[in-house]
Amino acid sequence: MAATVTIAADKLRAAVRHICLAGGSNEREASLVAENLVLANLSGHDSHGVGMLPQYILAVVEKRLKVNASVRILADAGAILNLDGNMGYGQVIGHEAMELGIRRAKDLGACIVSLRNSHHIGRIGHWGEQCAAAGLVSTHYVNVVGRPPLVAPYGGADARFATNPYCCAIPAAEPGGEPIVLDMATSKIAMGKVRVAMNKGEQVSPGTLIDAKGAPTNDPRTMFDPPIGAILAFGEHKGYGLAVIAELLAGAMTGGVTMHEGSWASGTITNNMFSVIIDPAKLGGAESWRREVAAFVDFVKASPKAPNSDGVLVAGEPERRARAKRLAEGIPVDATTWGEIVAAGESVQVSAAETNSVAGVA
Repeated sequence: MAATVTIAADKLRAAVRHICLAGGSNEREASLVAENLVLANLSGHDSHGVGMLPQYILAVVEKRLKVNASVRILADAGAILNLDGNMGYGQVIGHEAMELGIRRAKDLGACIVSLRNSHHIGRIGHWGEQCAAAGLVSTHYVNVVGRPPLVAPYGGADARFATNPYCCAIPAAEPGGEPIVLDMATSKIAMGKVRVAMNKGEQVSPGTLIDAKGAPTNDPRTMFDPPIGAILAFGEHKGYGLAVIAELLAGAMTGGVTMHEGSWASGTITNNMFSVIIDPAKLGGAESWRREVAAFVDFVKASPKAPNSDGVLVAGEPERRARAKRLAEGIPVDATTWGEIVAAGESVQVSAAETNSVAGVA
């Protein structure tokens, strides 16, 4: 097999869906997982794309991830919903949680959605985009437990928390326009990007990782081969500070679990998410906020190009550019990752030949 295979988005979705069905998922669940993972790849975020499927299927086989689970309402206080994910596929749990929050925000003007105990909920921007498509502003804070910590605190030499993403999404200013979606890990890079670099046999950028002794390293294997090192927070104390806020809002405020000694004993990815969803039309008025969003974005993007720059972009544009390119050209998947996906299929009785055939891989 070539070092990288290029697969059309529809065929990659079909392959993921096929494996999920074989793992026991119903049609709806398999489709939601496939759509979510492949959209991450299309958006240029391979770290949260189909490369996650082998971990998911292993968790299904070991019964650490519950197939066909749905979100459960633990408490309903009108504008505050407290939800439990029942350790179901995060692609389903996140979707259902946002559906509930969107409906409530449209009725009341705002809704706080507290979600705990979900399996990996994937690219957080997906949930921001879901809210933005409904015309709503949203912010999301996420923490990760169930696995050992990955990220070093500023001033520390070992890992004490995970990549703790933050997302804020603003709807399009005009009908048919594009939303602003800021979606980022509070670490220098997501753990999935370390995995992608390792699978491709590449180094990571300087200033991204430290080894188990706290020394700088560019080798992604330091996050996989014991003794394990750590990823650094972005922006030094600033990214670290935001990671702490995400940990406390998502892990503690939701009634979930924060990262501390023993909180990774389950051995599987557990996400908690604290979301605030707002109808902007019920604040300054629909006409006012749309006008001011458009005016500010136009003003910022009118800045002259800096040397060696493609010009000013706003959050969400790089993902849309990647989608256009990969929809036209296909999604590149490195041979190591594809081999892991094929092996995941085999673990649920889908032969390698079958997975390759569905995906159109020779």
